[in-house]
Amino acid sequence: MSKLKLSAVLDDRPAKLTVELPAAVHRDLVAYAELLGRESGQTIADPAKLVGPMLARFMATDRAFAKERRAREQSARSNN
Repeated sequence: MSKLKLSAVLDDRPAKLTVELPAAVHRDLVAYAELLGRESGQTIADPAKLVGPMLARFMATDRAFAKERRAREQSARSNN
């Protein structure tokens, strides 16, 4: 696994990605946006805007990823 530090990204400008989703995943993303819009009272005009927060949430709650990230950060600190 490569080092996942983002030191090369110095600003908060979004990075544009182009991905292909299976049709079923896209339909679920649209349905999720509609449900979220109803619950929050806001219209989600572009369901693709949910992908970033969904990925962030996924990575934040993935215990194996968090454990590996902590281990790598500790290793990097001890090497400096």
